[in-house]
Parts: sequence; C-alpha cells; structure tokens
Amino acid sequence: MDKEKGLKIFETTGALLHGHFLLTSGLHSPQYFQCAKVLQYPRYAELLCGDIIKNVKNDRIDCVISPAVGGIIVGQECARLLGCRSVFAERENGVMKLRRGFEIDHEEQVLVVEDVVTTGGSVTEVIELVRGIGATVVGIGCIVDRSNGKKLFEEPMYSVFQMNVITHEPDKCPLCKDGVPAMKPGSRSTQ
Repeated sequence: MDKEKGLKIFETTGALLHGHFLLTSGLHSPQYFQCAKVLQYPRYAELLCGDIIKNVKNDRIDCVISPAVGGIIVGQECARLLGCRSVFAERENGVMKLRRGFEIDHEEQVLVVEDVVTTGGSVTEVIELVRGIGATVVGIGCIVDRSNGKKLFEEPMYSVFQMNVITHEPDKCPLCKDGVPAMKPGSRSTQ
C-alpha cells in the first residue's frame, strides 16, 4: 500500500495521534498509532490485512496467531482472508500462553501477525510460544512497522507500511524535560 494512502486512512479515522506517549517498550514518542481506531472499520481492516496476505510467501498456512489485544482483529481478518483459523496468545502471570482452549498442532504452518511492531517484544514472545509447541512460523505480518529498519526476526516480515518514528529513552526525552505529561494509550502496561 502507498504510504500516503495508509497515513490518510490513519489520520481520517483519528488513529494517528500526536502528543507525548509512553510506548509498551518503555520508550517515549511524539506519535502513536492506535490501530484499533482504524480496525473498527471492517473495510479498512480488510484493505490493510489484504495487503499483508498478498505479500505472504507461503503456500500453506494452517493458522494465524496474534498477541492480545492489539493483534486480535488483524489475526482474525488475515485468517478470514486466508481461509484458515485464528487464535491469539495472551499473558498469564507475565508469560505469553494459549488460553481459552486454543491449540496449535506441532505440524502446523503458522503466520504471526500484529498491529504495530516497534521493538518486536510481543511478536518474539508469540514466536517462542509457537516454536515451543513444535509448529513452524512461516512469517510475520503487521500493519505498521516502527522498528526504524531493524531486523527483528529470523522469519520474513511484511508490513503494510514502515514509519521511522522518533523515539526517546525516558531519561533523554525532550518532552519530559519540557514537563509534558506522557500518556499510555496502549493495551499493555509497560515493563
């Protein structure tokens, strides 16, 4: 997808926020992608997830898995488009697990998807979960890649668009130094 078109969708839906944000990674940023605001519109979910799916280079995907909460809609829509099942992993006592009766068979080919990737922490935990079962991770997909070009995973990763977003360590954040309060809009508490 054209980056300008993607940003227009985020801006139109109010999903690209500007301010002072505390990211799940613990970093601070003047921008935040609230993908839930885009994904509340099924036509945008289909468009964005369709872009992920058309770039997956694997003929067989048995299951799509995503980390809760941000990746659930992305996982469901990607699985719908692929014609396979969707499961999600969630933390229990700080450890990423399959719950709610979800299972992945050790012979399955699995696609891991997420809404936004910055440091890759949640996706890495899901990859480790899938590998621990003995299943094969065939790739990673996300809507927004905020990693600033870092190779985060061994498996191939596709993002709808990449954003080189400014991030700061908390002790070096100019917004903190200016006394601007940081907001934590995500679904997970910081480390």
